[in-house]
Amino acid sequence: MSERHTYRVIVRGTWAGLTEEDRDRLLAEAAEHGMTSMRFTEEGSLSYEARPLKHFSMRYVVVSDAADGEEMAAALAEERAEARLSGLGYGFTGLKSTVTDLDTMKINRKPAARR
Repeated sequence: MSERHTYRVIVRGTWAGLTEEDRDRLLAEAAEHGMTSMRFTEEGSLSYEARPLKHFSMRYVVVSDAADGEEMAAALAEERAEARLSGLGYGFTGLKSTVTDLDTMKINRKPAARR
């Protein structure tokens, strides 16, 4: 069995072909999808600004084989985003992902302050 890594993936995109009903629903729910809703989860968290209603982002946690790398994590997150947005009936375009491998990420800790 190969090693598994945990990735944080941010999928960004642009709304496209929204109907007036879609726009009204997104604007009505905007407060639920603002800065405070940004969480990395397996299901993904959707965030966007109401004005202008143009771009969105979705944050995912993806666990996959390390050998498959960041490209596979991005592809899996984009598939999840496409499925969720399509399921909600929203049009979108231009999905792009940014991936961070939490298992290889270096953490710089500040040394303890001397007294």
